[in-house]
Amino acid sequence: MPVHTAIRPDDLGFSDEAAMLKQTARKLLARRLPLEQLHKHVAGTIDPTRECVFDRDLWTEVVELGWPAVAVPKACGGFGMPLCAMVGLLEEVGRVALPCPLVATFCATAVLRSCRAPSAHELLKKIVDGTPVSLAITNRHGSWDHEDTDVRVRASAGLLTLEGTAHYVQEAQKAEFFVVKAQAAEGVGLYIVDARAPGVRIVPDAIVDLTRDQGQVDFGGVTVPAHACIAKPGEGAKALAAAWPAMLLAVTADMVGAAEWQLQTTAEYARTRVQFDRPLGFFQAVKHPLVDMMLAIDEARSLLYDAAWAYDHAPEETDVCARMAKASASDMAAYCSGRSVQLHGGIGFTWECAVQLYFKRQKHNEVLFGDGSFQRAVLAEQLLGPIAAVAGAES
Repeated sequence: MPVHTAIRPDDLGFSDEAAMLKQTARKLLARRLPLEQLHKHVAGTIDPTRECVFDRDLWTEVVELGWPAVAVPKACGGFGMPLCAMVGLLEEVGRVALPCPLVATFCATAVLRSCRAPSAHELLKKIVDGTPVSLAITNRHGSWDHEDTDVRVRASAGLLTLEGTAHYVQEAQKAEFFVVKAQAAEGVGLYIVDARAPGVRIVPDAIVDLTRDQGQVDFGGVTVPAHACIAKPGEGAKALAAAWPAMLLAVTADMVGAAEWQLQTTAEYARTRVQFDRPLGFFQAVKHPLVDMMLAIDEARSLLYDAAWAYDHAPEETDVCARMAKASASDMAAYCSGRSVQLHGGIGFTWECAVQLYFKRQKHNEVLFGDGSFQRAVLAEQLLGPIAAVAGAES
C-alpha cells in the first residue's frame, strides 16, 4: 500500500477560516474556562460515585459558536469545513481539557456523514442545533472491529427491535441519541436510538478521566421505526470503516492539545521553581525531558495535520496516515504525561494539582480506539501483509 504519494501543500489545507476558528477557540476557552474553574468543576470532590459533570451553559455557548456544525455538511445546515478545521478546533478543546461531548459528537458526525439514509441527515441537522450524539459500537471485549458487536436486531411488522449491550460508550450520560452497531442475519447495520427510548438503560463506568464520562448502554427490547436504520445490515462495517480515520484524528487532536498544555505548564514550573538556589530548568535532567516532550508533540502534530489533509484530498492514504498519527500521539501522550508529573516533583501527583486532570484525560485518550502498539500492528498488516505470511516468506 503506497504512503504519501500525493504532494502536500505547504499549509496542509489550513485556510484562513480554519486558522481563525482555532485562534478564536483558544481565546474564548482561556477566558471561559480558566484552570481554577476547570479543577473546581470536575475535581471539586473525590467521591467516586459523583454524578456526571456536564456544564450545560458552557455547552450552549459552544453550540451558539457553531462548533458542532464545523464537520456537518452544508446540505445538512453545517459549515462543511475541511477536516483540518475540526482537528485545529479539537486541539484547543484538549488544551483546556474541555468537559463537554464535542469529541464524541464529532466521531458520531463522521459516521453519520458516511451514511446516505435520510434519517442520518436529519440527525446531522439536530447536531447543528446542539444535540449531543455518541457511538455505541464496542463489544464487551473492547473490540472496535467493524464486525464485532453484542447487540442484535430483528425486524417485524415494519419495526426494528434491538437487544444486547454496547460497552465503553463515550459521553453516554450526555448523549441524547446513540448510533448503534447491531448484528442482523444479513450482517452488521447501524441504527439511531433515542437515549430516552423505553428499554434503554445507561450504566456508568468508573473511569479515571474526570473530564468525561463513559458507560455501557443496555438495549432491552428497544423498538425503533424502520427508518432508524441508517446503514442496512451488511453495510454498517463499510460505513464505520469510512468514518474511522476521522474518529482517530478527533482523539489525536485532543491528545496533541492536552500535551501542549502539559509541556507549557511544566516548562513554566521549571522556570519558576527554585531548588539548590537555581531554577529547576537549569539542570540538564530537567531540560532534556522537556525538549523530548516538545519533539514528540511536534511529531504527533505533523502527522495529525498530514492525515487531516489526506482525509480531504487523498482518501486512498487516509487510513494509514490516521493510524500513524494516532500511534505517534498515543506514545507521545504517555511520555508527556509521565514527565509532567515527574518534573512537578512532590506536587505533581496530588489531587490539588491540575496536572492530574490532564494525565488522566491523556491515559483515556491513549487507549481509546487503540493505543500505539495496536495501531502499529494494524499498519504492519496493511503495509506488509499478514504477519504469518511475512514470517513464512522470511524463513
